[in-house]
Amino acid sequence: MGKKNCQVTQFCLQGRFVGFVLEDDYKIKLLRLETAEGESWIKLSKEARAGLGQVLLPGNWIEVCGERKQDKETGAVKLKADKIRLKAEVETQIVPLEAKASQPKKKPACILVCQKSDCCKRGAMEVTQALAEGLRDRNLEQEVIVKGTGCMKHCKAGPNIVMPDKTAYRRIDASDVPEILDQHFATENQSKDAVPVLASVV
Repeated sequence: MGKKNCQVTQFCLQGRFVGFVLEDDYKIKLLRLETAEGESWIKLSKEARAGLGQVLLPGNWIEVCGERKQDKETGAVKLKADKIRLKAEVETQIVPLEAKASQPKKKPACILVCQKSDCCKRGAMEVTQALAEGLRDRNLEQEVIVKGTGCMKHCKAGPNIVMPDKTAYRRIDASDVPEILDQHFATENQSKDAVPVLASVV
């Protein structure tokens, strides 16, 4: 698609996140977005990949903005995202103004996951997804978010994660995630006196 034959405009779409298209099984190349007009596959700029701090789950409502290129001769369209924002659900729960005033919004805790290539090759994407799904299953997605980070300087021991209390884990597998979450975020069903499984291992 030559520059002279292209019409370049800006676009901004809202819809449901379907998933990513990966290159070499770990590099995010395209984002799949379900809108009222159908599914769009959108290329991600480096800025969009770096700026997406929070992990997306299939079904999340998001807004994607960027550049739209259309070939004047063939009509072919290419979309490239510069910004991705997680949006609140369209059907939001109505909260009385008094309740909003009396309950200041608490900043969510963060689980950090290294997203550099060495960790991704060792399964960081799967760990990230498992963390996000585990938090959702425990109804903690409003209190705890998962953020991708740059290198944590332990490349050969990846995937690397750091919990909100600064506990670091190395060589994490997606199957380890439920046990880690249970240790750090005791659910209401668990007794306060219950000993976490991982804490009992010496």
